[in-house]
Amino acid sequence: MGKINVLEKHVAELIAAGEVVERPASVAKELVENAVDAGATGVTVEIRNGGTTFLRVADDGCGIAREDVPLAFLSHATSKISGREDLDSIATLGFRGEALASVAAVGRVELLTRTAEELAGTHYVIDGEGEHICEDAGCPKGTTFVVRDLFYNTPARMKFLKKDVTEGNAVAAVVDKAALSHPEVSFRFLRDGRETLHTPGDGRVKSAVYAVYGKEFTSGMIPVEYELNGIKLSGFVCKPSAARPNRSMQNFFINGRYVRTRTASVALEEAFKGSLMVGKIPSCVLHLRIPFGTVDVNVHPTKLEVRFINEKPVFDAVYHGVKTALNRGDTPTVLSLHGESRTQLPSVPNAVQIRFPAGPEEKPEDARFPRVPPVREKSYAVNDSACDIEADDLPEVSAPAPRAVPASGFGAMTVSKRPEEAADSFPAAAPERVEGTPGPVSVPAAQAREEAPEEPERLLGEAFGTYIVLERGECLVFVDKHAAHERMLYEKLKNEGGNAFCQMLLEPVPVTLEKNEYSAVLESLGLCRQAGFELEDFGGGTVLVRSAPMILNDGDISGAVMEIAGYLAENKNDLTTRKIDWLYHNVACRAAVKAGDNTSPMELAALARRVEREDVRYCPHGRPVSFLLRKKDLERQFGRIQ
Repeated sequence: MGKINVLEKHVAELIAAGEVVERPASVAKELVENAVDAGATGVTVEIRNGGTTFLRVADDGCGIAREDVPLAFLSHATSKISGREDLDSIATLGFRGEALASVAAVGRVELLTRTAEELAGTHYVIDGEGEHICEDAGCPKGTTFVVRDLFYNTPARMKFLKKDVTEGNAVAAVVDKAALSHPEVSFRFLRDGRETLHTPGDGRVKSAVYAVYGKEFTSGMIPVEYELNGIKLSGFVCKPSAARPNRSMQNFFINGRYVRTRTASVALEEAFKGSLMVGKIPSCVLHLRIPFGTVDVNVHPTKLEVRFINEKPVFDAVYHGVKTALNRGDTPTVLSLHGESRTQLPSVPNAVQIRFPAGPEEKPEDARFPRVPPVREKSYAVNDSACDIEADDLPEVSAPAPRAVPASGFGAMTVSKRPEEAADSFPAAAPERVEGTPGPVSVPAAQAREEAPEEPERLLGEAFGTYIVLERGECLVFVDKHAAHERMLYEKLKNEGGNAFCQMLLEPVPVTLEKNEYSAVLESLGLCRQAGFELEDFGGGTVLVRSAPMILNDGDISGAVMEIAGYLAENKNDLTTRKIDWLYHNVACRAAVKAGDNTSPMELAALARRVEREDVRYCPHGRPVSFLLRKKDLERQFGRIQ
């Protein structure tokens, strides 16, 4: 007896539906694309409970004729193509003829439609069990689909659905992409009875970008208009100063279809090379118009992937178009001091001008280093220090505080080798000691009995604004100040928790996120709170930052939240402990003193002391904090020894 069975029709449809309909967002995408193909000028999408129990898509397009309504729900039935040759130049968003059949196989579908030629509309009801109603109905021209109880007959698939908030944000992302791809269509999105998006439909890409992403995002964009080798490029790219920490805001549209294309993404980032900070990625809303026969959209049922006959013209068009836009639009910020004209004194006759004598002129060698502020009492932290150091770590000085001295005179600043030497480190300058010259170092008696006395560390200076240089016995020690400070802040956050360093902001900071990131953040508000961020849902893909770790600068708050959102969206399945550990890494890295920052000699000495005292060896990312250069190796380089 044979083992091969021919599956029944409804079983085959359920299998096919699994490729097309993965979640409510898949249904919304297929129905919205059909509405755009129908020539609609207005599309309304409404969902309840994330779209699982109710999803409605209404448009004012051409509608479906009465005799075509039953045929539209058959597999491989479509009005977009009619033969094999049409696959070589697909100009519509939909063409497979699988969407309506797949949706009807896993949901309860109700349809209202009417064409301009018909006097009465059609009311049609169908689900996985078959057709139920087909009758006349009064309705405006266009089509309205209502899908209820999605996956009611496939409970296994329903178990894989996320929370209503997550599924709703996925539907919102679909509507956002549709609004950006077709600015000539007015889109409305209703979520649980509340309107969260309404685009004007005036045909201007900038209007759609403003409606979807808001004022702040739009204000940081540069217009792009370019044509090369028959490929037209239009839209917007961000200014280098408005770049983001991930690629979630890169939007590419080919012939009105939202796609994911590595070719265009690489070309975009290559065009920004030399203009962005390390770790920043440009965002964009770019439309490409290319000949239909040069691109294949029949790659995957979701139609998000495309293939080009020749990728080089696409790469060149995006690269040169973006480069040209940056050269024209990325102008430096001009600061105008408006107060000069208002504060200028009027010309008064017989007025006497009084000049005050200037202060004592500083010597050239004194100008090389800033004045060192007086040291505070040991029980208080020096909060305004770039390195967040404690007063205990600063050298003891006699009043008045001496000037910082050149590198050759750092001998008075020593770094203790062990915690028990804290009181003896950086001894106060003796009266007979000449400022800037090395002085005697006291060694505890216990240490002297146990081992031979070692010469303490001596601060020589700073190299390249990044590396602290110390002399320790027969070695030179190089310390990466950013890596060291980052490790210290990380351990402090980890031991005391982010809430211990949290402070309320005088003015909340709005942060616009991509819908998947937005959903991930809302699901992890408690986790963000542990890291010191108090976030509040502002709606429409925006969160408000009410409080943030006080070790962050104001300019780092928005970027930190974007990075956190990107990480949470990509690592949803990670353990909570791993997530909170990454958050501490991120905050510590942003708050730590940066390479190239101006750091005073006092702070360098204190930071070096803490590195030795706390035995800091690696930064949170695993990079070494310091390394040694032995005197023998140095002398060997100069040929002093063999």
